[in-house]
Amino acid sequence: MTPQDRVTKSHIAIMRSPEFCMFSGVLSVGKVEFSDRVPTAGTNGRDVVYNPEFIETLTDKQLNFIVLHEAIHKAFQHMHIWKTLFKQDPQLTNMAADYVVNASIVNAQDTNPLFAEMPDGGLYDKQYANMTTKQIYTLLKQKQDDGEPQDGESLDSHDFDGADKLTAEEQVQTQKAIDQALRQGEIIRGKLGGKVNQSVDKILKPKVDWRAQLREYMTSICRSKDYSTWRRPSKRFIGQDIYMPSTVGESMGNLVVAIDTSGSIGAKELQLFLSEVVSVCSEVRPKRVDLLYWDSNVARHEVYEEGQYESLFDSTKPVGGGGTTVGCVNKFIQEKNLEPEAILILTDGYVENDWGGSWQHPTLWVVTESTTLSPHGKTIHLDNN
Repeated sequence: MTPQDRVTKSHIAIMRSPEFCMFSGVLSVGKVEFSDRVPTAGTNGRDVVYNPEFIETLTDKQLNFIVLHEAIHKAFQHMHIWKTLFKQDPQLTNMAADYVVNASIVNAQDTNPLFAEMPDGGLYDKQYANMTTKQIYTLLKQKQDDGEPQDGESLDSHDFDGADKLTAEEQVQTQKAIDQALRQGEIIRGKLGGKVNQSVDKILKPKVDWRAQLREYMTSICRSKDYSTWRRPSKRFIGQDIYMPSTVGESMGNLVVAIDTSGSIGAKELQLFLSEVVSVCSEVRPKRVDLLYWDSNVARHEVYEEGQYESLFDSTKPVGGGGTTVGCVNKFIQEKNLEPEAILILTDGYVENDWGGSWQHPTLWVVTESTTLSPHGKTIHLDNN
Protein backbone atom coordinates (compact mmCIF):
# COMPACT_ATOMS: atom_id res chain seq x y z
CA MET A 1 0.00 0.00 0.00
CA THR A 2 1.13 3.55 -0.70
CA PRO A 3 1.52 6.04 2.18
CA GLN A 4 -1.65 7.75 0.93
CA ASP A 5 -3.54 4.46 1.06
CA ARG A 6 -2.28 3.72 4.57
CA VAL A 7 -3.38 7.13 5.86
CA THR A 8 -6.80 6.64 4.26
CA LYS A 9 -7.02 3.21 5.92
CA SER A 10 -6.15 4.84 9.26
CA HIS A 11 -8.89 7.46 8.76
CA ILE A 12 -11.44 4.69 8.22
CA ALA A 13 -10.19 2.79 11.29
CA ILE A 14 -10.58 5.92 13.43
CA MET A 15 -14.13 6.42 12.17
CA ARG A 16 -14.96 2.90 13.37
CA SER A 17 -13.15 3.17 16.70
CA PRO A 18 -15.40 3.66 19.78
CA GLU A 19 -12.49 5.37 21.58
CA PHE A 20 -11.60 7.87 18.86
CA CYS A 21 -14.52 8.17 16.43
CA MET A 22 -15.27 11.64 17.82
CA PHE A 23 -12.23 12.88 15.86
CA SER A 24 -13.32 11.37 12.53
CA GLY A 25 -14.94 14.59 11.30
CA VAL A 26 -11.87 16.62 12.25
CA LEU A 27 -9.85 14.47 9.84
CA SER A 28 -11.85 15.88 6.93
CA VAL A 29 -11.23 19.52 7.87
CA GLY A 30 -8.47 20.98 5.67
CA LYS A 31 -6.16 19.27 3.18
CA VAL A 32 -3.94 16.21 3.58
CA GLU A 33 -0.62 16.38 1.74
CA PHE A 34 2.44 14.17 1.41
CA SER A 35 5.82 15.86 1.21
CA ASP A 36 9.40 15.57 2.44
CA ARG A 37 9.40 19.23 3.57
CA VAL A 38 8.62 17.90 7.07
CA PRO A 39 10.67 15.14 8.74
CA THR A 40 7.63 13.27 10.13
CA ALA A 41 4.24 15.01 10.04
CA GLY A 42 2.82 18.42 10.85
CA THR A 43 -0.19 20.71 10.87
CA ASN A 44 -0.95 24.42 10.69
CA GLY A 45 -4.19 23.89 12.59
CA ARG A 46 -6.19 23.17 9.44
CA ASP A 47 -4.08 21.24 6.91
CA VAL A 48 -1.92 18.19 7.63
CA VAL A 49 1.24 17.06 5.87
CA TYR A 50 2.93 13.66 6.16
CA ASN A 51 6.42 12.61 5.10
CA PRO A 52 5.93 9.46 2.94
CA GLU A 53 9.21 7.90 4.06
CA PHE A 54 8.30 8.40 7.71
CA ILE A 55 4.93 6.73 7.13
CA GLU A 56 6.73 3.66 5.80
CA THR A 57 8.59 3.24 9.11
CA LEU A 58 5.39 3.00 11.18
CA THR A 59 3.23 0.07 12.10
CA ASP A 60 -0.52 0.47 11.58
CA LYS A 61 -1.03 1.21 15.28
CA GLN A 62 1.74 3.79 15.28
CA LEU A 63 0.25 5.41 12.19
CA ASN A 64 -3.13 5.56 13.93
CA PHE A 65 -1.39 7.38 16.76
CA ILE A 66 0.23 9.93 14.41
CA VAL A 67 -3.01 10.58 12.52
CA LEU A 68 -4.86 11.08 15.81
CA HIS A 69 -2.02 13.26 17.06
CA GLU A 70 -2.48 15.72 14.18
CA ALA A 71 -6.28 15.65 14.48
CA ILE A 72 -6.15 16.49 18.19
CA HIS A 73 -3.73 19.38 17.61
CA LYS A 74 -6.39 20.72 15.24
CA ALA A 75 -9.25 19.99 17.65
CA PHE A 76 -7.47 21.82 20.49
CA GLN A 77 -6.54 24.72 18.14
CA HIS A 78 -2.98 24.66 19.46
CA MET A 79 -1.53 26.48 16.43
CA HIS A 80 -3.75 29.50 17.09
CA ILE A 81 -4.01 29.61 20.86
CA TRP A 82 -0.27 29.28 21.59
CA LYS A 83 1.28 31.36 18.80
CA THR A 84 2.65 33.95 21.21
CA LEU A 85 4.11 31.26 23.46
CA PHE A 86 5.75 29.63 20.44
CA LYS A 87 7.55 32.87 19.63
CA GLN A 88 9.10 32.81 23.10
CA ASP A 89 10.41 29.24 22.90
CA PRO A 90 9.40 27.05 19.92
CA GLN A 91 10.91 23.85 21.30
CA LEU A 92 9.27 23.99 24.72
CA THR A 93 5.91 25.03 23.24
CA ASN A 94 6.02 22.11 20.81
CA MET A 95 6.89 19.72 23.62
CA ALA A 96 4.18 21.04 25.96
CA ALA A 97 1.51 20.77 23.27
CA ASP A 98 2.63 17.21 22.48
CA TYR A 99 2.39 16.19 26.14
CA VAL A 100 -1.26 17.34 26.11
CA VAL A 101 -2.10 15.57 22.84
CA ASN A 102 -0.32 12.30 23.62
CA ALA A 103 -1.93 12.09 27.05
CA SER A 104 -5.33 12.51 25.43
CA ILE A 105 -4.63 9.48 23.24
CA VAL A 106 -2.93 7.27 25.85
CA ASN A 107 -5.47 7.94 28.58
CA ALA A 108 -8.42 7.25 26.27
CA GLN A 109 -7.33 3.65 25.70
CA ASP A 110 -8.24 0.92 28.13
CA THR A 111 -8.51 -1.95 25.67
CA ASN A 112 -5.99 -4.66 24.86
CA PRO A 113 -4.63 -4.75 22.23
CA LEU A 114 -4.34 -1.00 21.88
CA PHE A 115 -5.80 0.79 18.86
CA ALA A 116 -3.02 3.39 18.73
CA GLU A 117 0.57 3.00 19.86
CA MET A 118 2.89 5.94 20.47
CA PRO A 119 6.11 5.72 18.42
CA ASP A 120 9.38 5.53 20.31
CA GLY A 121 10.56 8.86 21.66
CA GLY A 122 7.11 10.38 21.98
CA LEU A 123 6.34 12.64 24.93
CA TYR A 124 4.13 11.25 27.69
CA ASP A 125 4.36 11.69 31.44
CA LYS A 126 1.68 10.96 34.03
CA GLN A 127 2.74 13.99 36.07
CA TYR A 128 1.33 16.22 33.32
CA ALA A 129 -2.09 14.56 33.34
CA ASN A 130 -4.98 17.08 33.15
CA MET A 131 -2.58 20.00 32.70
CA THR A 132 -2.88 22.67 30.05
CA THR A 133 -0.19 23.45 27.49
CA LYS A 134 0.73 26.59 29.41
CA GLN A 135 1.06 24.75 32.72
CA ILE A 136 3.33 22.14 31.17
CA TYR A 137 5.34 24.82 29.37
CA THR A 138 5.95 26.59 32.68
CA LEU A 139 7.24 23.38 34.31
CA LEU A 140 9.45 22.56 31.33
CA LYS A 141 10.84 26.10 31.36
CA GLN A 142 11.68 25.77 35.04
CA LYS A 143 13.47 22.48 34.40
CA GLN A 144 15.39 24.07 31.55
CA ASP A 145 16.41 27.01 33.74
CA ASP A 146 17.55 24.54 36.40
CA GLY A 147 19.71 22.74 33.85
CA GLU A 148 17.69 19.53 33.82
CA PRO A 149 17.76 17.56 30.53
CA GLN A 150 14.51 17.25 28.55
CA ASP A 151 13.44 13.67 27.80
CA GLY A 152 11.94 12.80 24.44
CA GLU A 153 11.04 15.04 21.53
CA SER A 154 8.08 16.28 19.58
CA LEU A 155 6.66 13.69 17.21
CA ASP A 156 5.75 16.22 14.55
CA SER A 157 6.19 19.74 13.21
CA HIS A 158 3.91 22.46 14.54
CA ASP A 159 3.46 24.97 11.73
CA PHE A 160 2.78 28.16 13.68
CA ASP A 161 4.08 30.23 10.77
CA GLY A 162 1.61 28.51 8.46
CA ALA A 163 -1.17 29.20 10.95
CA ASP A 164 -0.25 32.89 10.83
CA LYS A 165 -0.77 32.88 7.06
CA LEU A 166 -4.41 31.86 7.41
CA THR A 167 -6.70 34.87 7.14
CA ALA A 168 -8.98 35.78 10.03
CA GLU A 169 -11.94 34.50 8.00
CA GLU A 170 -10.17 31.19 7.30
CA GLN A 171 -9.38 30.79 11.00
CA VAL A 172 -13.01 31.40 12.00
CA GLN A 173 -14.31 29.01 9.34
CA THR A 174 -11.82 26.34 10.44
CA GLN A 175 -12.77 26.70 14.11
CA LYS A 176 -16.48 26.44 13.27
CA ALA A 177 -15.90 23.38 11.08
CA ILE A 178 -13.87 21.65 13.81
CA ASP A 179 -16.45 22.44 16.47
CA GLN A 180 -19.24 21.05 14.33
CA ALA A 181 -17.18 17.97 13.48
CA LEU A 182 -16.50 17.25 17.16
CA ARG A 183 -20.17 17.59 18.06
CA GLN A 184 -21.15 15.18 15.28
CA GLY A 185 -18.36 12.88 16.39
CA GLU A 186 -19.77 12.81 19.90
CA ILE A 187 -23.09 11.58 18.52
CA ILE A 188 -21.27 8.74 16.72
CA ARG A 189 -19.29 7.92 19.88
CA GLY A 190 -22.52 7.60 21.84
CA LYS A 191 -23.94 5.19 19.28
CA LEU A 192 -20.76 3.08 19.27
CA GLY A 193 -20.67 2.99 23.06
CA GLY A 194 -17.26 4.61 23.43
CA LYS A 195 -16.36 6.27 26.71
CA VAL A 196 -16.32 10.05 27.01
CA ASN A 197 -13.00 11.66 26.13
CA GLN A 198 -12.50 14.18 28.94
CA SER A 199 -10.48 16.54 26.77
CA VAL A 200 -13.17 16.66 24.08
CA ASP A 201 -15.88 16.97 26.69
CA LYS A 202 -14.15 20.05 28.06
CA ILE A 203 -13.96 21.63 24.59
CA LEU A 204 -17.64 21.04 23.85
CA LYS A 205 -19.00 22.29 27.17
CA PRO A 206 -20.58 25.70 26.75
CA LYS A 207 -17.99 28.36 27.51
CA VAL A 208 -18.70 31.19 29.91
CA ASP A 209 -19.76 34.26 27.95
CA TRP A 210 -17.12 36.45 29.54
CA ARG A 211 -17.99 39.37 27.27
CA ALA A 212 -21.58 39.42 28.55
CA GLN A 213 -20.31 39.22 32.13
CA LEU A 214 -17.84 41.99 31.42
CA ARG A 215 -20.62 44.23 30.12
CA GLU A 216 -22.85 43.38 33.06
CA TYR A 217 -20.11 44.11 35.59
CA MET A 218 -19.19 47.44 34.06
CA THR A 219 -22.75 48.59 33.47
CA SER A 220 -23.68 47.60 37.05
CA ILE A 221 -20.98 49.97 38.31
CA CYS A 222 -22.36 52.67 36.07
CA ARG A 223 -25.96 51.95 37.14
CA SER A 224 -24.96 52.42 40.77
CA LYS A 225 -24.55 56.10 39.93
CA ASP A 226 -28.07 56.42 38.51
CA TYR A 227 -30.29 58.94 40.22
CA SER A 228 -33.87 60.15 39.89
CA THR A 229 -34.79 63.59 38.63
CA TRP A 230 -38.05 65.52 38.23
CA ARG A 231 -36.50 67.70 35.55
CA ARG A 232 -37.18 64.97 32.98
CA PRO A 233 -40.53 63.18 33.65
CA SER A 234 -40.66 59.46 32.95
CA LYS A 235 -42.09 58.85 29.48
CA ARG A 236 -43.46 55.52 30.69
CA PHE A 237 -46.19 57.22 32.76
CA ILE A 238 -46.64 60.63 31.13
CA GLY A 239 -49.16 59.22 28.62
CA GLN A 240 -51.41 58.41 31.59
CA ASP A 241 -51.11 61.97 32.90
CA ILE A 242 -48.95 60.63 35.72
CA TYR A 243 -45.73 62.50 36.41
CA MET A 244 -42.91 60.40 37.85
CA PRO A 245 -39.18 61.13 37.98
CA SER A 246 -37.00 59.54 35.32
CA THR A 247 -33.73 57.74 36.02
CA VAL A 248 -30.60 59.46 34.82
CA GLY A 249 -27.34 57.54 34.48
CA GLU A 250 -24.05 59.33 34.71
CA SER A 251 -21.19 58.25 32.50
CA MET A 252 -18.49 56.18 34.11
CA GLY A 253 -15.34 57.77 35.46
CA ASN A 254 -11.85 56.55 34.55
CA LEU A 255 -11.36 52.89 33.62
CA VAL A 256 -8.05 51.00 33.78
CA VAL A 257 -7.69 48.06 31.38
CA ALA A 258 -4.57 46.00 32.19
CA ILE A 259 -3.63 43.23 29.74
CA ASP A 260 -1.10 40.51 30.57
CA THR A 261 1.39 40.27 27.67
CA SER A 262 3.78 37.78 29.27
CA GLY A 263 3.36 35.31 26.42
CA SER A 264 0.47 33.02 27.31
CA ILE A 265 -2.25 35.33 26.02
CA GLY A 266 -2.68 34.55 22.33
CA ALA A 267 -3.50 36.96 19.54
CA LYS A 268 -7.00 35.51 19.26
CA GLU A 269 -7.90 36.29 22.88
CA LEU A 270 -6.20 39.67 22.70
CA GLN A 271 -8.16 40.71 19.62
CA LEU A 272 -11.46 39.55 21.09
CA PHE A 273 -10.75 41.34 24.33
CA LEU A 274 -9.78 44.63 22.67
CA SER A 275 -12.88 44.47 20.48
CA GLU A 276 -15.04 44.02 23.56
CA VAL A 277 -13.32 46.84 25.39
CA VAL A 278 -14.39 49.14 22.56
CA SER A 279 -17.96 47.83 22.85
CA VAL A 280 -18.06 48.22 26.63
CA CYS A 281 -16.68 51.74 26.42
CA SER A 282 -19.49 52.64 24.04
CA GLU A 283 -22.05 51.37 26.57
CA VAL A 284 -20.73 52.75 29.85
CA ARG A 285 -19.00 55.85 28.39
CA PRO A 286 -15.91 56.07 30.64
CA LYS A 287 -14.43 59.55 30.71
CA ARG A 288 -10.99 58.05 30.14
CA VAL A 289 -9.40 54.63 29.58
CA ASP A 290 -5.87 53.91 30.77
CA LEU A 291 -4.78 50.87 28.77
CA LEU A 292 -1.81 49.06 30.34
CA TYR A 293 0.24 46.23 28.86
CA TRP A 294 2.22 44.40 31.53
CA ASP A 295 4.40 41.39 32.28
CA SER A 296 6.78 41.82 35.22
CA ASN A 297 6.43 45.59 34.74
CA VAL A 298 4.00 47.90 33.01
CA ALA A 299 5.56 47.88 29.55
CA ARG A 300 3.22 50.38 27.90
CA HIS A 301 0.62 52.92 28.97
CA GLU A 302 -1.90 54.27 26.46
CA VAL A 303 -4.58 56.84 27.21
CA TYR A 304 -7.91 57.15 25.39
CA GLU A 305 -10.49 59.86 25.95
CA GLU A 306 -14.18 59.90 25.07
CA GLY A 307 -14.57 59.95 21.31
CA GLN A 308 -11.36 57.96 20.76
CA TYR A 309 -12.56 54.49 21.69
CA GLU A 310 -13.46 53.48 18.14
CA SER A 311 -9.83 53.92 17.14
CA LEU A 312 -8.44 51.97 20.10
CA PHE A 313 -8.38 48.60 18.37
CA ASP A 314 -6.42 49.87 15.37
CA SER A 315 -4.08 52.26 17.16
CA THR A 316 -3.04 50.22 20.20
CA LYS A 317 0.41 48.60 20.24
CA PRO A 318 0.70 45.67 22.67
CA VAL A 319 4.19 45.04 24.08
CA GLY A 320 5.68 42.77 26.73
CA GLY A 321 7.19 39.30 26.90
CA GLY A 322 8.72 39.06 30.38
CA GLY A 323 7.46 37.38 33.54
CA THR A 324 4.02 37.72 35.12
CA THR A 325 3.79 40.03 38.14
CA VAL A 326 0.38 41.68 38.38
CA GLY A 327 1.47 43.71 41.39
CA CYS A 328 3.22 46.03 38.94
CA VAL A 329 -0.22 47.15 37.76
CA ASN A 330 -1.37 47.96 41.28
CA LYS A 331 1.87 49.83 41.93
CA PHE A 332 1.60 51.74 38.65
CA ILE A 333 -1.97 52.83 39.39
CA GLN A 334 -0.94 54.15 42.79
CA GLU A 335 2.23 55.88 41.58
CA LYS A 336 0.42 57.59 38.71
CA ASN A 337 -2.58 58.50 40.90
CA LEU A 338 -4.94 57.17 38.23
CA GLU A 339 -7.93 56.78 40.59
CA PRO A 340 -9.98 54.51 38.30
CA GLU A 341 -13.61 53.79 38.98
CA ALA A 342 -12.95 50.18 37.97
CA ILE A 343 -10.04 47.97 36.89
CA LEU A 344 -10.24 45.29 34.21
CA ILE A 345 -7.39 42.74 34.13
CA LEU A 346 -6.78 40.00 31.53
CA THR A 347 -4.23 37.40 32.66
CA ASP A 348 -3.40 33.69 32.66
CA GLY A 349 -3.52 33.68 36.46
CA TYR A 350 0.12 32.68 36.96
CA VAL A 351 0.81 35.58 39.27
CA GLU A 352 2.20 36.08 42.75
CA ASN A 353 0.29 34.44 45.62
CA ASP A 354 -1.28 37.65 46.88
CA TRP A 355 -2.49 38.58 43.37
CA GLY A 356 -0.87 41.98 43.52
CA GLY A 357 -1.79 42.88 47.08
CA SER A 358 -4.74 44.99 48.15
CA TRP A 359 -6.71 46.53 45.27
CA GLN A 360 -8.41 49.77 46.22
CA HIS A 361 -10.90 49.83 43.33
CA PRO A 362 -13.55 47.42 41.93
CA THR A 363 -11.58 44.83 39.94
CA LEU A 364 -12.71 42.34 37.32
CA TRP A 365 -10.30 39.54 36.39
CA VAL A 366 -10.57 37.66 33.09
CA VAL A 367 -8.37 34.60 33.72
CA THR A 368 -7.42 31.98 31.11
CA GLU A 369 -6.49 29.31 33.67
CA SER A 370 -9.69 27.67 34.92
CA THR A 371 -8.22 26.41 38.21
CA THR A 372 -7.30 29.81 39.59
CA LEU A 373 -9.47 32.36 41.31
CA SER A 374 -8.44 35.82 42.43
CA PRO A 375 -9.21 36.66 46.07
CA HIS A 376 -9.89 40.24 44.99
CA GLY A 377 -12.91 41.42 43.03
CA LYS A 378 -14.70 39.15 40.55
CA THR A 379 -13.11 36.44 38.36
CA ILE A 380 -14.29 35.25 34.93
CA HIS A 381 -12.58 32.26 33.34
CA LEU A 382 -11.52 31.64 29.75
CA ASP A 383 -10.65 27.93 29.34
CA ASN A 384 -7.85 26.99 26.92
CA ASN A 385 -6.32 23.58 26.19
